[in-house]
Amino acid sequence: MSAFERWQAANNRYLANEIAGLRARLERLAASAASDAAEPSWRQRWLKPAEASSPAAPAVAVVEAGEDADDAPTPALVVLARRLQLSDFERDVLLLCAAMELDTRIAPLCARAQADANKPYPTFALALALFDRPAWDALSPERPLRYWQIVNVHQSMTQALVASALRADERIVSYLKGANYLDDRIAPLVGALPEYDGDAPPSLQACVDAIVERLHAADAPIVELVGSDPASKRLVAARVADALNLRVCRIGADAIPQAPAELEALARLWQRECALLPLALYVDAYDADRAGSAGAAVQRALGAFSGLVFFDVREPWPRVARETLPVDVAKPLPAEQRALWLAALGDEHAPTAARVAVHFDFDAATIARAAELSLALANGDADQVPALAWAQCVAHARPVLDQLAQPVEAKATWDDLALPDAEKSLLRQIADQVEHRGTVYDDYGFRARMNRGLGISVLFAGESGTGKTMAAEVIANALGLLLYRIDLSAVVNKYIGETEKNLRRLFDAAECGGAILLFDEADALFGKRGEVKDSHDRYSNIEVNYLLQRMEAFRGLAILATNMKSALDGAFVRRLRFIVKFPFPGLPEREAIWRRALPAGLATGAIDYARLARFNLTGASIHSIALNAAFLAARANAPLSMPLLLDAARTEFRKLEKPVSDGDFRWLERAEGAA
Repeated sequence: MSAFERWQAANNRYLANEIAGLRARLERLAASAASDAAEPSWRQRWLKPAEASSPAAPAVAVVEAGEDADDAPTPALVVLARRLQLSDFERDVLLLCAAMELDTRIAPLCARAQADANKPYPTFALALALFDRPAWDALSPERPLRYWQIVNVHQSMTQALVASALRADERIVSYLKGANYLDDRIAPLVGALPEYDGDAPPSLQACVDAIVERLHAADAPIVELVGSDPASKRLVAARVADALNLRVCRIGADAIPQAPAELEALARLWQRECALLPLALYVDAYDADRAGSAGAAVQRALGAFSGLVFFDVREPWPRVARETLPVDVAKPLPAEQRALWLAALGDEHAPTAARVAVHFDFDAATIARAAELSLALANGDADQVPALAWAQCVAHARPVLDQLAQPVEAKATWDDLALPDAEKSLLRQIADQVEHRGTVYDDYGFRARMNRGLGISVLFAGESGTGKTMAAEVIANALGLLLYRIDLSAVVNKYIGETEKNLRRLFDAAECGGAILLFDEADALFGKRGEVKDSHDRYSNIEVNYLLQRMEAFRGLAILATNMKSALDGAFVRRLRFIVKFPFPGLPEREAIWRRALPAGLATGAIDYARLARFNLTGASIHSIALNAAFLAARANAPLSMPLLLDAARTEFRKLEKPVSDGDFRWLERAEGAA
């Protein structure tokens, strides 16, 4: 028999003996009520001592013959009475109400003892007459029975308080029987923290040790976990709770009642649960608006909830009602992430562990899951692990990023670029710096010397259609990373403060998933500073400053694209690492673009690429003409021909509102005449 089974058996014997003693008391009170007709009515009899109030026969002890009383397990009723500070009388009232739920013989005895067949239930009047040392204030809202919702009073509009039915709370009855579970009024509001069985990285274990030491030295404060990685903060909280033998329940800021009365009821229930279970609370306010109604509810809750409370925030909140222990928690350090990957994948995959640790910024649990899934999918084929691990990492942040920015499918390659050699060289340098940043920052020791962040911020400047987006695609494709476009001309949200929040989520997700960010229309936000004329301008400047700060702190690649480099603020431009100019394509570049615009294997007639290159068009327009001409060929069920290309070119010129002269399309007219 297990220790719990032994305790449960002893607890059941104790409870049965206590209820047997209670039945004996009720029997004597019922007999007294039936035989003494000269006494006043039963409703008044509780005002003076009754014979039935004398102690019943001593309850049979839990301890069996020959058992040492000091070693006997403590019954649940005794534990509850001690933890919730019940008086002897209040404990007896609870026993009476609980017995009503556990023993069908109690109800008729209650009716007989009260000389009222309509009262087959406990009342306060019955308790006052039944037990020793009765106390009128036992039913006060401030005394434990009602304060902790141990006993509920069911009182009708016309019924006296002492004559109202008393009923034990279901959770309390279950506790007395040995079923100790979280109250079902709290359970739907909270959840468990994610499990992680591995060792905490040293930097996080240091946080755990510091918190545990502080909690051992003083009463439990609010532990304010500050930082941008909720997963690491949850791991710290879970390990602290493990060290203190506590179970952590997480509650979101949106689940905290905003009505004061509802919050007070929840706080009392939680405090009661903390007395019955080893609990700690994790208040998740990471995305909560401090200035909003949810933030105000969180502030009130922090003052109301007792016991150990972990408070998850991105940045420190103003002083709350209780003592607060702020602790900064970050993701595992780069070297720790590399060690986690190596431990999860195995020594044979050390190069893969090193590469993914450089490009992605994951917490310990995410690394463990990604590595486990990669090895499972590889099914013993070690050659597949590098690609599978990379794919798992890339896919991790996609769901969040897809909500915040426009994904760009990166298919273009270096061969698709039609740029001067100097610009191509700059683009390759950018890709190389992203690929080899781990070597430079960590192996060469430059990380310790960097004071402006480890990211790479670059500017692509040139007219629309000159290849800025394609260049971003080429870099993303070469590195195997996701690419997302953000339109900065619409970045300032009409709801003040939402832009900063969304940018924060965007940068966090991109940094985690190694994504490349392409900010379009950079001049819309980073133009030369002008006069602040209204609140919109003021908040625009706030968003600009925040974006600048995040770009410098961003450890990935951020690309800003503009059509008007001259309109950009000079101080901003100087903070960029690279500036790549995208000139209007010259004749050789246009011919190269034309040759790559038509897919290999496409059925064509004789194409005069030199003739087409004389059209003064950007690469984007050339690709548009090629696509439209292909549709014309499909309609005619004929090979793609020069006449169709020139016809599509004429349409493109008109779309761009460029002047169209007959001489530009004279070849087309000669071809038509010959036909």
